[in-house]
Amino acid sequence: MTRSLTAERRGPPQGTGRALVVFVHGYGANGADLIGLADPLAPHLPGTVFLAPDAPERCAVNPFGFQWFPIPWLDGSSEAEARAGLLAAAADLDAFLDAAMAAEGVGPDRTVLFGFSQGTMLSLQVAPRRAQPLAGVVGFSGRLLAPEALAAETVSRPPVLLVHGDADEVVPFAALSEAGRALDAAGFEVHAHIMRGTGHGIAPEGLSVALAFMRDRLRLAPPAGRPAAPPPRQGTPDDRAPAPRRAPAQAPRPQRGGGQRADRGDGARDPGRGPRPR
Repeated sequence: MTRSLTAERRGPPQGTGRALVVFVHGYGANGADLIGLADPLAPHLPGTVFLAPDAPERCAVNPFGFQWFPIPWLDGSSEAEARAGLLAAAADLDAFLDAAMAAEGVGPDRTVLFGFSQGTMLSLQVAPRRAQPLAGVVGFSGRLLAPEALAAETVSRPPVLLVHGDADEVVPFAALSEAGRALDAAGFEVHAHIMRGTGHGIAPEGLSVALAFMRDRLRLAPPAGRPAAPPPRQGTPDDRAPAPRRAPAQAPRPQRGGGQRADRGDGARDPGRGPRPR
């Protein structure tokens, strides 16, 4: 039995939206940490509904935030508990997507999953195993869990954009190329962007690339007076990932950096706090 998720919402009245973006937050955070991104994105994605659910469990190392599943090297859980937690959270998010699309009147081909850190890990677990492909997956500063199982368990192949800072001190930058190679080998259309000099967070130019990807995949024309963003480049992410693309006109400018992070008291920081909306 799946758990019901509480979500923040921005956008047009229910049932009138043209597209849906679901933000999936990181470890120790909550939906409010990412829903603020809807404010700069909405003018460039007309008619889009933005949802940001809270994970179903209180975070073991930050009781003010939530976790999708436990992380052994942070909270002392076992690998078996982490795996079971991942599968339970995947079922929860899968059910949430079905209910959200039904309530908003938007199909999977008009729905994007947008993850940060642990939210990227969960998004890359859920999207390939859905019966119908989503419009796309945007994954910031995360990794692909159990890449060896991906090809055998893949049911659908939505296009994927991976974005990572090359100065990420929480989730290693190498996770981008590792995920990209596995996704490419499993037949996915993969795009990548490196945020130069960026740590564990979402830089403005990274968000601009994500915007271009989403607008292209959701088939949304730019608002009047604003030129279309350049289409995302295709290729296997590696150390020669596509060079940064020019940002769309009047691109959104979220705060730089990784936001606030929980600290366990021994100097180790959690891998999931995204940029805190201003």
